[in-house]
Amino acid sequence: MSVSGCGRRALVASVAVMALAGARAYAQAHWSDIVDPARNDLPNPNPVVIKNWAQLPDGRTWGTTSGVAIGPDGQVWGIDRCGGGSCGGSNSNVAPILKFDRSSGKVLKSLGAGIFLFPHGLYVDRDGNVWVTDARAATEEEIKKFPGDKGKGHTVVKFNSDGRVLLTLGTPGVAGDPSGAFNGAFNEPAAVTTAPNGDIFVADGHSGQYETAGRPSVARIVKFTKEGKFVKEWGRLGFAPGEFRTPHALAFDSRGRLFVADRGNNRIQIFDQEGKFLDQWWQFSRVSGLFIDRNDTLYAIDSESADPSHPSWKRGIRIGTTKEDKVVAFIPPHESDQPQHGVAGEGVAVDSEGNVYSAEGAEPLNIGARGLTKYVKR
Repeated sequence: MSVSGCGRRALVASVAVMALAGARAYAQAHWSDIVDPARNDLPNPNPVVIKNWAQLPDGRTWGTTSGVAIGPDGQVWGIDRCGGGSCGGSNSNVAPILKFDRSSGKVLKSLGAGIFLFPHGLYVDRDGNVWVTDARAATEEEIKKFPGDKGKGHTVVKFNSDGRVLLTLGTPGVAGDPSGAFNGAFNEPAAVTTAPNGDIFVADGHSGQYETAGRPSVARIVKFTKEGKFVKEWGRLGFAPGEFRTPHALAFDSRGRLFVADRGNNRIQIFDQEGKFLDQWWQFSRVSGLFIDRNDTLYAIDSESADPSHPSWKRGIRIGTTKEDKVVAFIPPHESDQPQHGVAGEGVAVDSEGNVYSAEGAEPLNIGARGLTKYVKR
């Protein structure tokens, strides 16, 4: 029996809907019987909240952001999407990567102008090099309007602390084929980190969590040598252990295990450095950002819990250790018109004094929190 073009499209759509329903059932079977630990009377170790903490140069106004990091000198780095939701078009001459004084919040340095379209993941390594992912490229319509946006996006860029580009991974402006193996081109890289030996790990695939995402969609971890030579990749779009729906953040613990914020699946997954699956944790909620300190204290920020993707879970910063799937403290979200969930940022970092910094996404802009929020250690 032959199937018409319309029939084939309907069949594909039907299969996609069935797969999504099965996916929800798989995820729900794991977390639906877990009571959100943030609903309990957990301590808040950082009760003093300073909104709009970091000050931009030249009186600039913060746009959206998802990245914050701590450098080896203890100072704070952050991403500003050039005053809006993108660094393309008329914003292309704005430097989106900024270094701030930890005490005052005043800007010390800015870099990266003209390089990025959608800076997303931010990481500063032990040598002070600054790594940034660019999570999308310009559309054809955007390029017609602003030709200079062509050739930007889908990359990972490594700078030295003075802003000189040391390494670029990916093919600028070119999205990798989501149906095939990594061929030198990323498809919406969300995060980057390095192992103690310098090996580079990239979380690739930002759109896999969405119901409207194309199938197949990229959802993988890509490993390189410290020189940028491809080593291997693992993962695919899915719901089973070792599969992802938007790997959104990365962090290593003291044992060299790689923690991955598998945001669309409402979990953290843990791997060794060769991609062997070790464990999956559900207590830390729908994680957008991860930070692990030198004592293996784990900070996980949830910016997305909502109905129906993760009902009855609050947004905010859950705190535990890398030893077990257990939340022992909680920094609550900003108040909002969604009191059940609240509002929280995407990125998280912690300084040596235990002060916590969050990178505010789009929603907090509506409630008066922009840029970086500082939660002061009690």
